Amino acid sequence: MAMIALKCPKIEVAVVDISAPRIAAWNSDQLPIFEPGLDEVVKECRDRNLFFSTNVEKHVAEADIIFVSVNTPTKTRGLGAGKAADLTYWESAARMIADVAKSDKIVVEKSTVPVKTAEAIEKILTHNSNGIKFQILSNPEFLAEGTAIDDLRAPDRVLIGGRETPEGKKAVQALKEVYAHWVPEDRIITTNLWSAELSKLAANAFLAQRISSINAMSALCEATGANVSEVAYAVGKDSRIGSKFLNASVGFGGSCFQKDILNLVYICECNGLPEVANYWKQVIKINDYQKSRFVNRVVSSMFNTVSGKKIAVLGFAFKKDTGDTRETPAIDVCKGLLGDKASISIYDPQVTEDQIQRDLAMNKFDWDHPIHMQPVSPTAVKQVSVTWDAYEAAKGAHGVCILTEWDEFKKLDYERIYDSMQKPAFIFDGRNVVDAEKLREIGFIVYSIGKPLDQWLKDMPAVC
Repeated sequence: MAMIALKCPKIEVAVVDISAPRIAAWNSDQLPIFEPGLDEVVKECRDRNLFFSTNVEKHVAEADIIFVSVNTPTKTRGLGAGKAADLTYWESAARMIADVAKSDKIVVEKSTVPVKTAEAIEKILTHNSNGIKFQILSNPEFLAEGTAIDDLRAPDRVLIGGRETPEGKKAVQALKEVYAHWVPEDRIITTNLWSAELSKLAANAFLAQRISSINAMSALCEATGANVSEVAYAVGKDSRIGSKFLNASVGFGGSCFQKDILNLVYICECNGLPEVANYWKQVIKINDYQKSRFVNRVVSSMFNTVSGKKIAVLGFAFKKDTGDTRETPAIDVCKGLLGDKASISIYDPQVTEDQIQRDLAMNKFDWDHPIHMQPVSPTAVKQVSVTWDAYEAAKGAHGVCILTEWDEFKKLDYERIYDSMQKPAFIFDGRNVVDAEKLREIGFIVYSIGKPLDQWLKDMPAVC
């Protein structure tokens, strides 16, 4: 919405939420999320043609186009638990729109939703319409966190799906004209509703599949003495494959990949396609395997126990240049180490102690509900401390786990870290960011994902 406000100065954009603290943060100098370049965009447009308000009904009633970006969490109980999307928040938003609308509206799905959601939303709106006409469009978002502003300025494509009726086509055209202020026409793709909804799930499934593919190879590389970076480089040089999303790591995270694949799996099962469902399930299985494999490697290297040992965790966000911790692999790695009674010291330049403690105490999928629906101030995990300094985190530690690829981790003074640690000193690089050879010269025992193993690690095989 901030980018639309920036690029379309004549359009008034109102962002509304029922959460007063969240809106207050958007109206303050300290925005509630960290995203490079966002501050400047918001501050340029705020109170000019970009407004943040808790007066939901007023702005919805006045709007011509309404983007709905509510949470669509994975269901935790009932039909489809653990896979299906929970559309509770979507449905209540649709009912509220129908209640307060006094003029025709274009309602745009911005949340990632299961295929055919638009049909359900359409039914709610038309059955409560009081003669007002609603057009539903699907306009999924393809930005990536950490590069969101650049992704919005110059998107690969903007996808708009609508009904193939005269009214539907008119609504598609109206939204197309908004984006056309700055996006070249050949990058604005229009499709039917179902294609747009499914394209988003498919795009995320394909991206996650690439990560799981290279992570599966990383396990084979370690077993055979191959180097996953060399393999990825050679594979990525094939123009049909390309080099993006071929970095082996401790696993993918973020709010979308796992949720969207589970959703895809559920849709396949509901449509009588178990073979297709099982194919996509495997992408998540490999991701879970990669995280548990990493934990097993840490524990087995340290004489098969980390009980009472201090482990430093560098990086908690799911990737660099964001403070987002949703589904971050760091949660499962930390929980795995805590399960073996390790004492963990965590440093991340953008994630607060409160967020880390909340993430480690939360049940799976809780994060995707509004904050007032989450458990209240979870009890802190005793064996976890959070520091604001990598050197402090590593002091007296037996091992260091690098779980986010923050640039600053490449530039740390590892001699200083080595001197402050217990010996033998271990580094487990879950993102392949450090120069393993240099660290070995200092004296570290180094594990890098998918790289030839240290003799030490060969002598202490990980039990899977």
